[in-house]
Amino acid sequence: MPEMSDFFKSACTSRAYSAVAGRVVLPWALQGLRPSGLGLEIGAGSGAMAARFLDRCPDLALVVTDYDPQMVTCAHATLTRFGERAVVARADAAELPFDDDRFDVVASFGMLHHVAGWERAIAEAVRVLRPGGRLVGYDVLDTAPVRWAHRVGETGPSTTLAAGRLESELARRAVTEIRTRRAAGGTLVRFIATKAAVTLRAPAGQPIRRPARDRGRR
Repeated sequence: MPEMSDFFKSACTSRAYSAVAGRVVLPWALQGLRPSGLGLEIGAGSGAMAARFLDRCPDLALVVTDYDPQMVTCAHATLTRFGERAVVARADAAELPFDDDRFDVVASFGMLHHVAGWERAIAEAVRVLRPGGRLVGYDVLDTAPVRWAHRVGETGPSTTLAAGRLESELARRAVTEIRTRRAAGGTLVRFIATKAAVTLRAPAGQPIRRPARDRGRR
């Protein structure tokens, strides 16, 4: 997983980003969800979204991760005020160092496209969710404005999500109640899904096969 470019580091550590993240983006992405228990945010950057997440959900403790050491340091500073409710660690979203079935919620706010093999990040998020836990977040879609922004600001590899690819990938995983919705002229997609009560396994490279009643909504 590549580290964040200086352009995007500057953007996600700005006061403007923090304000918009808390007042607009987070409520939209959570779709009314107010989780409790233990959560995980992957690719958390500066920790601005995690701080707003913890403010919004007082019964939630959060493990906050990023691959970029500079962003991990920044997140530590951002989240100090939450004490033991926030633990910050360096981790690769495509190879999470956590046990299966550990978290009540896993959040991914606009980071999947920074992972060359973002499908692996989805698989890892589902793996570490407990049965009944929620995967929630949003990402950018492969559109002309998004491609332009990444040409300007991204120095490392990125993989914008083609329309429909996220839905297809979630449908392969052991999750139900899949809901997605596009916004901002089709440049963004939010998503939420619930890990199946019984983890279903399939041979490597093969899709998960579930009874029709368990496939969730798309």
